[in-house]
Amino acid sequence: MLHWWPMVDRRSVRADLLAGLTGTIILVPQAVAYASIAGLPPAYGLYTAIVPVIVAALFGSSWHLVSGPTAALSIVIFATLSPLAEPGSAAYIQLALTLTFMTGALMLAMGVAGLGVLVNFISHTVVVGFTAGAAVLIATSQLKNFFGFEAPATASFVDALSGFFTGLPQTNPAALAVGVVTLATGLAARAWWPRVPHMIAAMLAGSLFALLLGLLLGPDTGIATVSAIPRSLPPLSVPVLSGDTLRQLAPIALALAMLSLTEAVAIARAIALKSGQRIDSSQEFIGQGLSNVLGSFASSYVSSGSFTRSGVNYTAGARTPLAPVFSALFLVLTLVLLAPFVRFLPIASMAAILLVVAWSLIDFHSIRSILRTSRGEVAVLGTTFAATLFLQLEFAIYVGVLLSLLIFLERTARPEIRAAVPAPGPHSVHFVAQTNEPDCCQLKMLFVDGAIYFGAVDHVQRSLRDVDAVQPLHKHLLVLAPGINFIDSSGAELLGQEARRRRRLGGGLHFHRLHPGAVDVLARSGHLAEIGRENLHPIGPNVIDAIYPQLDVEVCRRCTTRIFSQCQRVLPDGSLRADAAAVAGDGPAPLQGSS
Repeated sequence: MLHWWPMVDRRSVRADLLAGLTGTIILVPQAVAYASIAGLPPAYGLYTAIVPVIVAALFGSSWHLVSGPTAALSIVIFATLSPLAEPGSAAYIQLALTLTFMTGALMLAMGVAGLGVLVNFISHTVVVGFTAGAAVLIATSQLKNFFGFEAPATASFVDALSGFFTGLPQTNPAALAVGVVTLATGLAARAWWPRVPHMIAAMLAGSLFALLLGLLLGPDTGIATVSAIPRSLPPLSVPVLSGDTLRQLAPIALALAMLSLTEAVAIARAIALKSGQRIDSSQEFIGQGLSNVLGSFASSYVSSGSFTRSGVNYTAGARTPLAPVFSALFLVLTLVLLAPFVRFLPIASMAAILLVVAWSLIDFHSIRSILRTSRGEVAVLGTTFAATLFLQLEFAIYVGVLLSLLIFLERTARPEIRAAVPAPGPHSVHFVAQTNEPDCCQLKMLFVDGAIYFGAVDHVQRSLRDVDAVQPLHKHLLVLAPGINFIDSSGAELLGQEARRRRRLGGGLHFHRLHPGAVDVLARSGHLAEIGRENLHPIGPNVIDAIYPQLDVEVCRRCTTRIFSQCQRVLPDGSLRADAAAVAGDGPAPLQGSS
């Protein structure tokens, strides 16, 4: 809280109040529906939207993430607990509360251990694809409500789309009109009156229009509204931590912890892409863990970040995490005082609001950028998007992360290796990439840019051996190494083998500007002795001055390229060239220095 509390002022509190009110309007029917999916009484969905929401907002790192009941977690809870107890029974509720405590404890332990770094493997492209897919899922699930007909509730994109087209002939014109008025009002308010809270304005317009239709057409318009909700605060509860219960629920708790954390951090990062905020994943783990641990004592089941409500919170103009706190407090007020009035909110109006939210979640700018970047990134984007639509939501992230890692490994397995020559000019002291310049007859120079690790060993080994396979006189090899940022034990073994092989050929393996960390790996693995510490050349001294005396005198005597300044007058053994006077009249030759 100390990081964002200085941001709180009168304007931010006003914006957060409006965003919190908007979130509460969207939350009520969602919470009731998710509790039913989880096999719990509807009130438990509302309870889960109070204490966990406040704790996660205050102790997490995201400014806009809104926690609470989610569809994915509700489905998993029902599928895993229903074989253990009758859904809705007292035993079932007790298992759900105990599962919440265990899941929260695991999350909290992972956060304290700093394991939030694991979610760094969720790349930007995965987040963009996941967000776009989730937005399509949200929109698809709301089409039946927007058009005013009933269809089976499902988390499947295909089933939801099929149900929509099947039920389309039963469209309720009155409900559709309410949805259209709400949608048009929201879009107009956002475009022309940006200071007006467009979601609340749209909801009011839709509700008033529905009321007007009821007066004009009579009570049989068929416009569905939110069901009545109970007027009670969350009762205190106590998890049962018996040995048998812990053994039964431990595997379920671990699966829910991973799913919940993946959802929460992915959603937080997706919103952060738009807000420009930096997310502390480990702190987010702590916030989610505390929210579930404390929520288990306030009749809450497992909660996590919600894509829908987080999107509503952000697009409604929330400035700080006080917005979800206000949302939870508004829900308390609703439960105590306003429960009878909630039933007047049309379901079609809420569906229209969620369509606007879904559209705003799609990051079209990033998608266009990815499409122009590389085919690999496009594959990650498309695969994650498709997996979000056709697999369970949590598996979509896993698929995207796995594909991202595979593409990353494929790229890093081929470090860029470029031939080099001394830079032209009489006073040049560095190397440049070779274009059409001639090579030294005995010394090959290569830039190696990238890590030499187990995945890259095969590519690097082929490249190094191709040097003398193409030109047998290239027995000496100088690796220009400032681009080698990492060497593992496999890479060290390869370099030791290459040094031994070149020594047998009568040459040597040399490195220029090798990173101290890489030198340390070579030393600890025992391969530095095979390379020779004298063959590690730092920046500063002229590296060719150290290597030139090791070249074969007879080959140098016959060589006509003479690309080094050392070649012009003196042979490697120190004797003067027979044609030194003629060479001296040819003008200045390139000088060689450091890479």
